Amino acid sequence: MRRTKPIVSADYIVGLTDGEGCFYVNVSNSPLYLGGARVGLSFHIKMNEKDKDLLRKVKNTLECGNVYFQKEQRENHAQCYRYTVGSHRDVIGKIIPFFKKHHLQSASKQKSFKAFCEISGIVQARKHLTKSGIKRIRELKAQMNQKTVGLA
Repeated sequence: MRRTKPIVSADYIVGLTDGEGCFYVNVSNSPLYLGGARVGLSFHIKMNEKDKDLLRKVKNTLECGNVYFQKEQRENHAQCYRYTVGSHRDVIGKIIPFFKKHHLQSASKQKSFKAFCEISGIVQARKHLTKSGIKRIRELKAQMNQKTVGLA
């Protein structure tokens, strides 16, 4: 009998991402790249160390990424684990299609995801290898993961 890996539902992953997930773009200046910067695309979900098995189930469901221990340096904060997908191939081939099929609910996460998708399109078209492409990526990145202040 073949043993299957434990998974979670798509709706669970969407809800978890709405609350604890992050679509992240790292732009680091480097003269080694044609556009003058390296662009990294990644997706993260961070949870308390007691919930690391849930992150493993997310990994099994999405069939990519890894779960890492993330040492917390701040006082009064619990130690955490982070599910991370950092491969451009997996971000573009698995994460983006998953969230295009299973829609995020929060407006702020939807906005970040939309910018993330546009940035991934720039990378796929290899326009990140130009100065104008890097400039556009920086503009889009500035719109992502903004904290809201106060309640409406």
